[in-house]
Amino acid sequence: MRCAVYVRVSTNKEEQKASLGNQKNLFIRYISDKGWDIHDFYVDVESGTTDKRPQLQQLIADAKAKKFDVILAKELSRLARNGRLSYEIRDIAEQHKVHIITLDNAINTLEGNGQMFGIYAWMYEQESQRTSERVKLALKSGAQKGLFKGSNAPYGYIVKDGKLCSSPDETPDIVKRIFGNYLSGKGFDCIARELYNEGCPTPSQVARKKNANDKWHGSTIRRILENPHYTGDLVQGRSTTRSVTNKNRDQVHSDNFITVPNTHEAIISKSDFEAVQQLMMSRKRTRPQAEKHLFTNTAYCADCGRGMHYKKNSLGYMCGNYNKHGIKACSDHLIREADLKLAILNDLKKLASILENKEIVQTLETKLNQQKKYSEKQIDSFTKELERLKLKKKKSLNLFIEEKISKEDYDEFVSDTNEQINNISSKIEQLHSSLDTKDDELVIKELKQQLGVFIEFQELTPDILHRLIERIEIKADGSPRIFYRFSNPSAYSLINIINAQHSTCVELIVLIILINEGLHLLQIQSSLLFQI
Repeated sequence: MRCAVYVRVSTNKEEQKASLGNQKNLFIRYISDKGWDIHDFYVDVESGTTDKRPQLQQLIADAKAKKFDVILAKELSRLARNGRLSYEIRDIAEQHKVHIITLDNAINTLEGNGQMFGIYAWMYEQESQRTSERVKLALKSGAQKGLFKGSNAPYGYIVKDGKLCSSPDETPDIVKRIFGNYLSGKGFDCIARELYNEGCPTPSQVARKKNANDKWHGSTIRRILENPHYTGDLVQGRSTTRSVTNKNRDQVHSDNFITVPNTHEAIISKSDFEAVQQLMMSRKRTRPQAEKHLFTNTAYCADCGRGMHYKKNSLGYMCGNYNKHGIKACSDHLIREADLKLAILNDLKKLASILENKEIVQTLETKLNQQKKYSEKQIDSFTKELERLKLKKKKSLNLFIEEKISKEDYDEFVSDTNEQINNISSKIEQLHSSLDTKDDELVIKELKQQLGVFIEFQELTPDILHRLIERIEIKADGSPRIFYRFSNPSAYSLINIINAQHSTCVELIVLIILINEGLHLLQIQSSLLFQI
């Protein structure tokens, strides 16, 4: 039996870190006594009420892939304290013939002991709900006493002994500047852009969040302008989670806010705060539905990867990063829509003309066949390497169970080996998808038909665009690089004709012509045909 061991604790506290080690040792002894094999350990430090746990999601994915035969957990609450999630895990296990065993003997589907699953799932969820309610009551009591109970202090403040205090850094001045700029007529995005370009620290940076970003956004400015804490009043309980299993937050009516006036130093006067609220109300307007332009969600900046934004005054597209944050974030990468449409039309006309040449078609068929044979050899080689790595991983697991190697060495080896296995598996999957079972002549015939439809209409519609083009990247000088879609999987075969990682079908076919005719690459006058 291949065992997937799931271990979870709720927090990163020292006593719970020790619990992780104890749980693992308990499982190792259990599995050794049974004579079973350990497939892998799945370890999360997260609440059991949520399904947003990386290792739990990996466990579910591996169960669907039938990578193990049994899931081991200390008790059902380790897997989930959420009835819906508990049933979901059970159903996935049943569907893929994976057993669930808990070491407290409550659940053991291998021995037919699963009748109490529903009762235990309900019991653990109710226990979590009661705990959540007790925590909410404690937070409410503290808030009524004037203590700040939020996870992070508002920007411009720090927390000392449960009270908000003005921060000793420059952030209170930034808050004053935000309010002053808005009252002077500047908008959310304008203020955000100025702060970003000047390098002012963002709220997420000050709070030292893991995903902290140096970019200011209009939504951040709005939240600061709407926060009544800056007037010196403590206003809490403005939103609440729906339940212990649903982390979405509902807004509470203002009549039910927990408000304690004058609990801390004010950064903004009450009169200025009210003036800002009235100004925001007066500026509210019903926004028309955004018009989706032809290359929206298809054209991207080649440097920063951000989507291109359509600008009506230039009849073209501009880097979204530049448009929102200015020159510090990126350059404009401007390209006119008419120029891009014309270039694509000329590109496809040239390709259609090329495909009428019998000699070139024969060359394409030969190259396709060569690429298929090469891909098959690569699959065979990668498969052998994959089996070798899996065998090494199994041997290291046995050494770990026999205590011949340390836990640190085992974890390091498994991490490195898993990374290699994932990379090789990904390559094998890509190679399999590239092997076109269609006849090469049929592949080229289908490509001709698709091009013919487009050229016949002489107009690039959204439907034709998405059928023919995967992605367009706009370089800093405004020149585009186009990734053609054509038909899958034939497009992949064409794209790999000369094993060029990023070339498009048009580029490759033209390149073959150049090789056959002995021409120099610079003789082709097209900004779209190739970026070699």
